[in-house]
Amino acid sequence: MSLTTLPGTQDRIKNKETVQQKSSAQNQQTLKGAVSLSGVGLHTGKEVTMTMKPANPGFGIRFQRIDLPEKPVVKADADYVVDTSRGTTIEHNGARVSTIEHTLAALVGMEIDNVLIELDGPEVPIMDGSARDIIEAIDSVGVQEQDARRIVYAIDQNIHYYDPVKNVDMLAVPSSDYQVTTLIDFNSPVLGTQHATLKHISEFRQEIAPCRTFCFLHELEYLLDHDLIKGGDVSNAIVVVDKVVSGEELERLAKVFNKKKIEVKSEGILNNIQLHFPNEPARHKLLDVVGDLALIGHSIKAHIIANRPGHASNVEFAKKIKQFIKRNKHLSDVPNYDPNQPAIYDISHIERSLPHKFPFLLVDKIIDLSDNHVVGIKNVTFNEHFFQGHFPGNPVMPGVLQIEALAQAGGILALNNYTDPENYDTYFIKIDKCRFKSKVIPGDTLILKMELMNPIRRGICEMRGTAYVGNKLATEAELVAQIIRKDRK
Repeated sequence: MSLTTLPGTQDRIKNKETVQQKSSAQNQQTLKGAVSLSGVGLHTGKEVTMTMKPANPGFGIRFQRIDLPEKPVVKADADYVVDTSRGTTIEHNGARVSTIEHTLAALVGMEIDNVLIELDGPEVPIMDGSARDIIEAIDSVGVQEQDARRIVYAIDQNIHYYDPVKNVDMLAVPSSDYQVTTLIDFNSPVLGTQHATLKHISEFRQEIAPCRTFCFLHELEYLLDHDLIKGGDVSNAIVVVDKVVSGEELERLAKVFNKKKIEVKSEGILNNIQLHFPNEPARHKLLDVVGDLALIGHSIKAHIIANRPGHASNVEFAKKIKQFIKRNKHLSDVPNYDPNQPAIYDISHIERSLPHKFPFLLVDKIIDLSDNHVVGIKNVTFNEHFFQGHFPGNPVMPGVLQIEALAQAGGILALNNYTDPENYDTYFIKIDKCRFKSKVIPGDTLILKMELMNPIRRGICEMRGTAYVGNKLATEAELVAQIIRKDRK
């Protein structure tokens, strides 16, 4: 179904909140409620229902296979990509999810940071081959701003990726916004050379989201002959015809797709659908780039220039950008603490989340939280119970309690990676490389930062902790915790 056949669609698009249209949100966002879509997977042909649900700040984008035992969850991350042959497929924790790129693109286009996507099958439904239906589903429930700042990494130097075999050239250059330009050239007299540009993410909804996937007729024939697009239909793809097609072949295609008649239009595409834009294929390639680069795991400021992109190159480029961010240790810098900014979790929420109570609760608030790091605050006053006798006339916060404060912040981080954190507790089982760099005394504000050193595996959480007073490092250590379900203790 084309966008133009839906009454009122364009009006709904034009009448969206001006905030979405004019500027990117400064805080993280999620959905106001759960919303479901159903359809068939393009390659598996299996009917699947996808339900998108709100998630806490820092949760990120994750898929959950509710049809599998234990309902495993896989994070949308470039490191978990296992196949890019006919779309982007991720796998982790025993969960495999295919053809995720359009859903990821829609979430980026709508500036959704945190969402849990439940699937009762192995593949995201293809819908009409674009991101339009997903965006309309998001519209139906609305977008909710969260009390947590969005972490955006500004690329400050060129990052280049080149594949000499496929002649793919991709470049990220510094920019004040997230912009994408794609160029395609398939040596096809029908498509020619096309380009498309997304100048601001607010343009995604109108200019990019409705653009459907495309393939060449010879590709379609191969896929059909090898039973590789069991859910394929001429209504969910633009089919480019760049060769002479016999009447017998058109009759065969009509029979396969249960159509009375299939013809080739003068512009060289099957008469299955109308183009939304003359350069719709280039715009769809841009859509794929946006979706695949969501696997970086960070919002970025950069101008992405992609020449002849594809899923494999997009993912490799995402990995390269992710590695660049990691090498530059932007998450290891001293956290910026602005007391005027609202906390992600206040003391009441922390007390409900952790088993610790006064006087042993040593985290006052959480100011930053993602799926791989947390920043908490401990305001140290002279009234702390541990200053009694430590030391008379020279009060110093015991180093073991600084480590305990880091561990409690780490507990918040560890449990944030679970969809039902209330059913789990964390127990620290190892402390290594512990160093105390400077004293912590009354009046200090202790900034507690914990970062995952490795993905959480089998309930084991390895973290690096740093505690700062202002810009000065006070304490550092590596801590290992075990996450245990409460009913299995």
